[in-house]
Amino acid sequence: MLTGKERILQNRTKLSEFILLGLSNEANLQSTLFFTFLVIYTITLAGNIIIILLTLVDPALHTPMYFFLRNLSFLEICYTSVNVPKMLENLLSGNKTISFLGCAVQTYFTFFLGGSECFLLASMAYDRYVAICKPLHYPVLMSRKVCLGLAVASWLSGFFMSFGHTSMVFTMSFCGSNEINHFFCDIPPLLKLACGDTSRTEMAVFVVAMIFVTLPFILILMSYTGIIVTILGISSSEGRKKTFSTCSSHLIVVTLFYGSACIMYLKPNSTYSPNSDKYLSLFYTVVSPLLNPIIYSFRNKEVKGALRRIWERKPFR
Repeated sequence: MLTGKERILQNRTKLSEFILLGLSNEANLQSTLFFTFLVIYTITLAGNIIIILLTLVDPALHTPMYFFLRNLSFLEICYTSVNVPKMLENLLSGNKTISFLGCAVQTYFTFFLGGSECFLLASMAYDRYVAICKPLHYPVLMSRKVCLGLAVASWLSGFFMSFGHTSMVFTMSFCGSNEINHFFCDIPPLLKLACGDTSRTEMAVFVVAMIFVTLPFILILMSYTGIIVTILGISSSEGRKKTFSTCSSHLIVVTLFYGSACIMYLKPNSTYSPNSDKYLSLFYTVVSPLLNPIIYSFRNKEVKGALRRIWERKPFR
């Protein structure tokens, strides 16, 4: 008969998989959830692919703003594809296991893409700032080389941030239950399964997350402060409205993404609630990638114009 301490040591060495409990254990809801998320995933892929194709084939959309939008759409495709296919597989098969390595890979790419999106949104805010506040210098300040550098820096920032997060969590020992009360391998529920005192790791994860979330957010706030000051200086109300409309779509996307992400990862650990947190996670992992192409399509004249030209089969200009 193994003692409690021996069982813990055995679990530390033999843990090779986790069980994702998902959104619900109700058997009669599995089919409904599967078809709901399948439809959402299909629409998300289609909408973001359309945005990518439009910004590639229409010369009117060959500008820095749409270069960043194309990057954002590609990122959203990857982001939603990290977690939703596995969730659909679990709902369909009923097998909710995920290997230790698979869990680490899923965690890495979730935070890699999430961190990259933070900095990509900051780059898009800077683009709007230069376009509105320094229009005469726009071709120089937002040259192709600058845009490419900002995009690469955004992707690399997420790459390094996620490497640190994932390394800190998956070098810990896990013991006891291997059930993750979530639909993907997120860090807060994983920390609940770790052995011993995790306060230092939790603090390190929190500090890194705060830096990589608040830094681009501060850059976004600075950009929009300049934009608002410039807009208020425009004499005509029609001019103010027209100028603000060029950045309203981006502002909505920033609010949706940062609102849910900040509530999720920058709140005190004492307020952690598995059920509420996993439903909140749906917003930035599933709903936000779905809404972004819709927001940019219905609130953007250039994108609507490109869609209209395709629909009416008119040549691009």
